Amino acid sequence: MSTSLQITAAAPDPALLDLPWHVPLEDWPAETIAALPRGISRHIVRFVRMSGRVIAIKEIGESVAYREYQLLRDLNRLDVPSVRPVGVITGRHSPDGEALNSALVTEHLRFSLPYRALFSRHLAPETATRLIDALAVLLVRLHLTGFYWGDVSLSNTLFRRDAGEFAAYLVDAETGELHGELTRGQREYDLEIARVNIIGELMDLDAGDLLMEEVDTVAIGAMLVERYQDLWSTLTDLEEFGTADRWRVADRIRRLNALGYDVGELQITTDIDGTSVQIQPKVVDAGHHHRRLMRLTGLDVQENQARRLLNDMDTYRAATDRLGDDEEYVAHDWLTEVFEPTVRAVPRDLSRKLEPAEIFHEMLEHRWFMAQARGQDVPLPEVVTSYIESVLRHRPDEDAVLGGPPTDTIARVSDE
Repeated sequence: MSTSLQITAAAPDPALLDLPWHVPLEDWPAETIAALPRGISRHIVRFVRMSGRVIAIKEIGESVAYREYQLLRDLNRLDVPSVRPVGVITGRHSPDGEALNSALVTEHLRFSLPYRALFSRHLAPETATRLIDALAVLLVRLHLTGFYWGDVSLSNTLFRRDAGEFAAYLVDAETGELHGELTRGQREYDLEIARVNIIGELMDLDAGDLLMEEVDTVAIGAMLVERYQDLWSTLTDLEEFGTADRWRVADRIRRLNALGYDVGELQITTDIDGTSVQIQPKVVDAGHHHRRLMRLTGLDVQENQARRLLNDMDTYRAATDRLGDDEEYVAHDWLTEVFEPTVRAVPRDLSRKLEPAEIFHEMLEHRWFMAQARGQDVPLPEVVTSYIESVLRHRPDEDAVLGGPPTDTIARVSDE
């Protein structure tokens, strides 16, 4: 191995030095290769076992390798679903002195498969739809961060299961560009590349008799465009309404949550005629809401409850024109002016029906349904009274249910 070998990595693993960099990647010995499925690539790509894990190695030109390495680092810093870069290997030479291409090293995404491998199997139509949905979500997230992919395809995407759904990850950023913000033309061109590439790859699978007969390759490409446009519109469209219709803020947040997004920033601008609302989503890590609510209020609740309470806190912040205030002060006022008075309004004899956070969550649900029926915002005191009398009073005590007999005993009694 040539002494000119250079490794660029944020946290270099000494085991990298043990790999046969003096040999062209396509000729690496079988004992170093991990047999994992991969998509089609214009470059030589191999999976290799190293230090108890699997890495992906791609032979590529030096300047392109450094550029892609930096782009992947940027995407990871921005918390965009993508493979994690390990390093760049340059200065490779064969034993007879012939220069070899540089190599980009990334971590293999565990429990993941290329989309191409999935479409080559017997997939139910709804499964194919969820896969395309996941790719649309990934592309929207990339575009929201200002990333132009330039080569969206099944082979450049990995998937893995996520609580019964699918999550998509970028695996090849070679043609990508990171901007402060993408123009509409850049986004639409990237989406068209995706549509054409996906149709072409599916036709290739079909020619090899690897697709089910009922799969419509052109329709799947069109589906990606439709899903992308629907999601982009839901996430970024401006919505205008009067000051009496603040319930629409909560409605917008509900729709975003249903799409798997959490609201990281809520921008509201006011004018003489009304109010414009723009919601910018940010996907956050598991447990984020619980930790944030605990830090701000001291309330110890479940994750979904925390998300709902935080959404209401953000709505309160916007409604009271305090977007510029520190969130700690806003959280204190929301706790003392909204949450605690609402929970205290529950009569003592009904307080054991549900825990306080769940009661507040159900009140928010009740408020949303009332506002939707009336087409306007409903004052919270009125919501509280309606909820207590029409919903909470008719619930069994949660403590009694949890501390009562096993459910099979209850079932037998009710069957008699």
